[in-house]
Amino acid sequence: MTGTDPRDGVDAIVDQWRTTRPDLDCSPMEVVGRLSRASRLLERAVRDEFAAHGVEPWEFDVLATLLRAGPPHTLSAGALSTAAMVSSAALTNRIDRLVDRGLVDRAVDPGHRRRVLISLTTDGMNLVNELVERHLANERRLLDGLTPADQAHLARLLRHLLTSLGDCAPG
Repeated sequence: MTGTDPRDGVDAIVDQWRTTRPDLDCSPMEVVGRLSRASRLLERAVRDEFAAHGVEPWEFDVLATLLRAGPPHTLSAGALSTAAMVSSAALTNRIDRLVDRGLVDRAVDPGHRRRVLISLTTDGMNLVNELVERHLANERRLLDGLTPADQAHLARLLRHLLTSLGDCAPG
């Protein structure tokens, strides 16, 4: 921390630990604590932005996963579960709710009768295209405190951390 950096809540916690247990190296808390706090703050801001448009974050995730799949914006339930990183049981409930809202369709795959296909409806496509623009604008706003170079550097560091923890791209 430089003399110009403001103090945050993690600084106070680490200071307390350093006073109480000066024998401990508390430096991991400075990273993990900040990642945890940042995650909660970012998730709240994202959730609030979606709520302002009547959407839950999980709804956006499913719709965006179908949009990212490319035309015809259809995935098998299994592929959608894997791509959206949710269990098949959780996905079934989510799909039921999105079908009820008219945002996705569910159909039996005519080429494989035991497979269910999930597709964006026109309403779902319109909603997710509008939301993705708002979502990115919100994320830009949330990162305004960092320069573009700082954002790129942080993204590289976080990628390195995630891969070191075993997270890897599917496929």
